[in-house]
Amino acid sequence: MIRDTEKLIVCPGVYDGLSARIAHEVGFDSLYMTGAGTSASRLGMADLGLATLSDMRAHAEMISNLKPNGAPIIADMDTGYGGPMMVYRAVCEYIRAGVAGFHLEDQLLTKRCGHLKGKEVVSREDYYARIRAAQAARVHMGSDIVLIARTDALQSRGYDECVARLKVARELGADVGLLEGFTSREQASSCVKEFQGWPLLLNSVENGASPLITVDEAREMGFRIMIFSFASIAPAYQAIKATFERLKTDGVIGTKGEITPKKIFDVCGLGDLVDIEVGSGSSVYAKDNI
Repeated sequence: MIRDTEKLIVCPGVYDGLSARIAHEVGFDSLYMTGAGTSASRLGMADLGLATLSDMRAHAEMISNLKPNGAPIIADMDTGYGGPMMVYRAVCEYIRAGVAGFHLEDQLLTKRCGHLKGKEVVSREDYYARIRAAQAARVHMGSDIVLIARTDALQSRGYDECVARLKVARELGADVGLLEGFTSREQASSCVKEFQGWPLLLNSVENGASPLITVDEAREMGFRIMIFSFASIAPAYQAIKATFERLKTDGVIGTKGEITPKKIFDVCGLGDLVDIEVGSGSSVYAKDNI
């Protein structure tokens, strides 16, 4: 992934199997499993640290294995779900799940979405312990999973504190840095220059805490990865809500004619599943019967 290209890697945020399938259909080279989207779709809950390691690992494993040899998946790992031992376990679980990369942050365990107010972070020492544990897990598993060190310290402790934390995380073995919640384009650009030679990831959340930065702008600044955490969950909310309102008021859904049940199933791997069945000698799901 990041080691194989100098280009900007653009990752749409996916929150379930269907959104991941659509991203594959469109042809993205890498995907991002959003923690906020996982909490919303799997639990029906806001992103306040309620999703457990079991929730996140199971979701990541499902998404990663829809196309095991396809676009790699970067997954949110929140705070690591506990102390260093839990971080170690979480990294091992993500590796077994087939995840290509993950970001690990420095918020308190009682965390919240990076684009909400009131974020607090752990001490430098506790954050570094998380990074060390993650690195130890990679070594133990003999894995090249990409470790992305994320800091949310900007809101409460300022830019200089973020830079200091990321510099140590880099020394401890993190492959990529993520400073969450830039307050200006100038700040984002300065951060890339500060860490010249070390890849940085930009989290783009439209209508969030940071200004809108386009893919072209991020590429020009020198970012190496760009994730769009709400790229599917926000449009999905808009579309589903509008459809439900239409159903309630007009009594119809109004789906376009080309969006048939079979179209959705085709996106979700119908053809591959039928090929498996037919290739095994069964005629139950023969292509002319579907």
